[in-house]
Amino acid sequence: MRMSPSLLYGLAVVASSSLRAEEPSRKYLLERVDDAAVVQLYADGFKDLPLKQKLLTWHLYQASLAGRDIYYDQRHAFSLSVRPMLEAIVSHPEGINPKTLAEVTRYTKLFWINTGPYNNLTARKGVLKCTPEAFVSALRIAMENGAKIPHITFENLHDIFQNHAIIAFLFDPEYQPIVTNKSPGPGKDILASSANNLYDGVTMKDLEGFKEHFGLNSRLVKHEGMLTERVYRVGGENDAQIRKIVGHLEEAKKYAEAPTAKALDALIKFYTTGEEADRVAYDIAWVQDKDAQVDTINGFIEVYMDPRGIKASWESAVFFVNKEKTGNIKKLAAEAQWFEDHMPWDKAYRKPNVKGITANAIDVVIETGDLGPVTPIGINLPNDQKVRETHGSKSVSLSNVLEGADKSTPTSFRKEFAWTDEEADRATKWGTVAQELLVNMHEVIGHASGRQKEGFQGQPQDTIKEYFSALEEGRADLVALYFMPDPKLADLGLIPADQQAEMAQAAYEQYTRNVLVQLRRVKEGSQIEEDHMRNRQMVVNWLIANTKAVEVRQRDGKTYYVMVDAKAFREGVGKLLAEVQRVKSEGDYAGAKALFEDHGIRFDPKLRDQVLSRVAKLDLPSYTGYVMPKLTPVKDADGKITDITISYPMDLTKQMLEYSAESGRN
Repeated sequence: MRMSPSLLYGLAVVASSSLRAEEPSRKYLLERVDDAAVVQLYADGFKDLPLKQKLLTWHLYQASLAGRDIYYDQRHAFSLSVRPMLEAIVSHPEGINPKTLAEVTRYTKLFWINTGPYNNLTARKGVLKCTPEAFVSALRIAMENGAKIPHITFENLHDIFQNHAIIAFLFDPEYQPIVTNKSPGPGKDILASSANNLYDGVTMKDLEGFKEHFGLNSRLVKHEGMLTERVYRVGGENDAQIRKIVGHLEEAKKYAEAPTAKALDALIKFYTTGEEADRVAYDIAWVQDKDAQVDTINGFIEVYMDPRGIKASWESAVFFVNKEKTGNIKKLAAEAQWFEDHMPWDKAYRKPNVKGITANAIDVVIETGDLGPVTPIGINLPNDQKVRETHGSKSVSLSNVLEGADKSTPTSFRKEFAWTDEEADRATKWGTVAQELLVNMHEVIGHASGRQKEGFQGQPQDTIKEYFSALEEGRADLVALYFMPDPKLADLGLIPADQQAEMAQAAYEQYTRNVLVQLRRVKEGSQIEEDHMRNRQMVVNWLIANTKAVEVRQRDGKTYYVMVDAKAFREGVGKLLAEVQRVKSEGDYAGAKALFEDHGIRFDPKLRDQVLSRVAKLDLPSYTGYVMPKLTPVKDADGKITDITISYPMDLTKQMLEYSAESGRN
C-alpha cells in the first residue's frame, strides 16, 4: 500500500532539508498543464554510489522502462494506439495549425502525466478540445513531416478515424467517462461502468461461480460466452514487455549482493510462471533483503484501479537509501512492537510478535507504470497480509519526492482555508514535521500493524472487495493520527516534548482542512473514486458526525472545516480506528460499506464549487507529475561500461518522447 501525494497541497509545507550549495539556482517547478504541476526530481546521492551499485541501478532502471507500456495497456485498450498519434504531432509540428498544435500538446502532456486520458486522482476522462477533422489534418501533416505511426498509412488514415470508438475515446466526455467506477449507482455494474482494460466484456454477474486462478496478475476476457484468464507472464499477456523486463533483471543480478540476487531470481520466476506461489516466494525474498542499499519495486502490486480490488496494476520504482534521512524512520520501525501493543483496537487483532519491519528514507531514480510520473510519497509492501504477519514488510519514505513537492508548492493558500491566523502560522511552523511524521507512521506503523481474526481464511481484500483499498489507507492514516500526540514520539527524539502538543494540533488541523481542499480535484459529479481521497473524507466526516472535535463553520460566504478540540479528535480517531481494524480483521464487507457510503464517497457539489472558486484565485495545482532523473552509461573503447552518469532533463516532453522511443528498442 502507499500514501498518496495529494495530502501535500493541504499542508502548506515548507522545505524539510538544509539547502545544498547549488540550490539557489536549482529549478523544481518546470511548468503547469491545466491543474497539474510538472516538477523535476533530483537524486543527488547517486553520483556517490560505488560503481557496482550504479550498474545494478542501471539495469533495474532499464527493467523499469521496459514495463512502462504494460500500465498504459491496462489503463485502456486504446492507449497504446492513441499515444503514438499524439506523439507524432508533438514531435513533428512543422506546418500544423498553431491552435490545433497547442491543444494537442496540452492534451498529450496530460496523457503522459496520467498514463492515458483519465485523471490520476479523479478517475475521470479528459478530452481533446479541437475537432476530429483538425486532429486528422494535424496527423496527416506530421506524417508528411516524417512521423512513423504503427499501423497507420496515408491510405488508411481516413478509415481509422471512421472508427466511432476511437473518436469517442478522444473527443466525447460521455464515452467511457471513468476508468474505475466503484460506485456507479443503483442497478449499474462496476465492471461495465469502468473503462480500464483489466476486463473485456465481463460483468459481475459473469463472475458468479467463476474461480480465478490468477487473481492478481491477469485480465479477464469474455469470448463467445466463455471467461478466460489472460495471464501477465512470459508467453502470455504483454509478453514482449515482460521478456524485456526479465532480460534486464537477469543483467541486474550480476551486480547484486546475494540477498538482492535471490529476490530478483524469485521475481524472474514469478514473471515466467505467473503462479501465486511464486509471487509469495518473491514477496518473502524481497522482504528478507533487509540491507539492500539499491532496491526496486517491480511487478503487479496495487489493486486501486480494479473496481473489485482484485487485479493489480503494473508498477516499478528504482531507488537507493538516503542514509542522512533514514534515522527517524528506523526509530519507528525499531519500536513497532510497542506501538502494536498500544493500539486502541481489540487485543485479538494485535500482533503478539511483530516481525521484520524494514524502514528507510529513499531517493527515487525512476518510477514508471502506476508509480510515475504521478508518484506516492510513502510505500509499504508487500500487500499480502499473511506475508506481513509471518515475515514482515518494507516501508519507504520517498525523500526526494517530498523535497520536490516542498520546493514547488505555493503556500499562498494557507490563510484561505485556515479559520484563524494562528492556525495558518502553525501550518507554516509545523507543516514539514507533521507531514514527515504522518508519512512515516502511516507506512511503518500503520500498514504493518494488525492481524486477521483467528481462523480467517484468505486475504481481507477478498471479502471487503471494492472498499478494501480505501479502508486500508484510512486505517494507516488513523494509526498515524492516533499516535501523533503520544509521548512515545518525544521519547524517541522525533519531536521535543515541550512542542509536541502544538505540532499535533497543527497536524490535526491540516488533516481536517485537506478534506475540504481536496474537493477541488473532483471538478465534475458529486462522488469521489480515488481511495486516498475517500479515506480522508471518511475519517473527517465520521469525526464531524460522531464527535465534537471538528466544526463546519461559515464566514463571509465561505465554508471552513475547523479542528476545535485536539483531545476529542484523538479520542474519536481511537474509536474509529478500533472499528476500522475490526472490519479488516473480520473481513466485514457490510461494515466497510457503511463507513464509506455514509461518510467517504459523496459530497455536496455546491461546496466543491465554492472550493474551486476560492482555489482558482490562488493558482493552486491539484497534483504533480515528475520528470525523472536520466541515467546514461559511460563506455570505454571496448564498449565496457565504466560509469553511469545522472542528469536532469528539465523537460517533460523530451523525456516522454525518449521513453517511448526506448520502449520500441529496449
